[in-house]
Amino acid sequence: GAAKTSIKMKQQNIMIDRPYIDTTITSSAKILISGVGADEQLAGYGRHRTTFQRGGYDTLQSELKMEVGRLWTRNLGRDDRCLSDHGKEARFPFLDEDVVAYLERLPVDRKCDMTEAPGVGDKLLLREVARVIGVHSCSTLVKRAIQFGSRIAKV
Repeated sequence: GAAKTSIKMKQQNIMIDRPYIDTTITSSAKILISGVGADEQLAGYGRHRTTFQRGGYDTLQSELKMEVGRLWTRNLGRDDRCLSDHGKEARFPFLDEDVVAYLERLPVDRKCDMTEAPGVGDKLLLREVARVIGVHSCSTLVKRAIQFGSRIAKV
């Protein structure tokens, strides 16, 4: 079975199922490095596969562009409020203007290969970088929404 992990958050311990972690996690760090923007730019969500199946790479490219455009109002305000409540600040490397500009210039089929299985073709470019730098253990993980992946919704 999966190991139980306790994550300390604001004077409370929350038990979650994490098969690859078996420890209590606490941090006095004030800065969180966030991956926000990777899924939206590199076709990391399951809905991107559906979009591709409906209309191919052109339709997917339009969807990704729309999602990146609304990140600032849809995700970042919520994330900032949540982190601020815990006395933390976030940094968003995937939203760096040079990273966004570079990914915007790439053809969509270089960012993802939606003919491949989940965990392989989605976020293809990021998965390739992970393998090159030796982070093999996470280079094939399938995307799970945090509320489901962390099991926080069951608390």
